[in-house]
Amino acid sequence: MNAVEQKLEAVFNDIAATRMAGLPICNSALRVQAVGFREWQEHWVGVLVTPWTISLVLMPGDKAPLKSLGADEKMSWEFPSGRYEFMGLNEPELGTCQICSLISPVIDIERHEDAVGVAGQVMQALFVEDNSDRARDAERKQEFEAARMKGEPVLDKPLSRRDFLRGSFLGM
Repeated sequence: MNAVEQKLEAVFNDIAATRMAGLPICNSALRVQAVGFREWQEHWVGVLVTPWTISLVLMPGDKAPLKSLGADEKMSWEFPSGRYEFMGLNEPELGTCQICSLISPVIDIERHEDAVGVAGQVMQALFVEDNSDRARDAERKQEFEAARMKGEPVLDKPLSRRDFLRGSFLGM
């Protein structure tokens, strides 16, 4: 366990023992655990499992502070798997961090090991590039190109609003 994970766990263990103690949204089968934290774009990213939520957490790196977000502010971050929206996490002991709720509440998770398994899968999936849009675009482009080669009107092909907005009807 690295120092970032230790610090995060210490702060959230304190929160679990004080502010969240006895609340009905807490799952007594779960405990606080930082999972899979790694350096990313000069920050630290990983998953935090608590008795009340499983969240993606972005923490500042040694040389890269994070923007402090107000209660009503959100910030999007682009990971290889896609775009994720984070809110501010302003715990004095941690400094400025950002958090993206993944599962809340976690009442239906039966075992802590299951929650940690989910967190590990999230960390793996976070860094796998999402090629579904590219594959779909390439497929649409081939369909339109085939229609053009056959002399069929391209605009007679079914077109979703998304494809229209992305310019797919132009064969792009």
